[in-house]
Amino acid sequence: MSTPRNPIPPKHFAPLQSTDVKSCPRMSKPTADIALIGLAVMGQNIILNMNDHGFVVCAYNRTVAKVDQFLANEAKGTNIIGGKSLEDMVSKLKKPRRVMMLVKAGSAVDDFIDKIAPLLDQGDIIIDGGNSDVAARRWQPRVSISSGVGSAEERDGARYGPSLMPGGAPEAWPHIKPIFQGIAAKANGEPLL
Repeated sequence: MSTPRNPIPPKHFAPLQSTDVKSCPRMSKPTADIALIGLAVMGQNIILNMNDHGFVVCAYNRTVAKVDQFLANEAKGTNIIGGKSLEDMVSKLKKPRRVMMLVKAGSAVDDFIDKIAPLLDQGDIIIDGGNSDVAARRWQPRVSISSGVGSAEERDGARYGPSLMPGGAPEAWPHIKPIFQGIAAKANGEPLL
């Protein structure tokens, strides 16, 4: 006589190591290492680069149709997941939450910070990939960690290894270091950071 199997795994199980997180019915809320806001060419290629280096990324764009299109095309068959809203995106992130913005500098950065701030906790990290100083100035008083990163790369650099220039709060670095070292361009086997 066989013992019936419990279809629901205990909560202490590690996340599934599926090759396609989106196709796993038990993982309605996958846990992402980082979220990236902005699905223009640079954003898409940074996300694909992060995925290639083993990181689960939650893609978000203010136009949800662009998220769906990206997941169905460029990100098809990857571990990349999508956020249908900022709340949905934040709910899919491991703590401390890491949210990278690759949006036009200025009011777009301000708008996203205003919308994201109430959803994040003390110690969560916003990374301004557009290299504007706005994120660090506005975010730091609300939450203790912020970070900025500049990239001197175009589409192919973002996809296969940008030269990154991280800055911001030193306490953010240990939480973003593995991701940035993984995706950065390499010289003599060392990441260009």
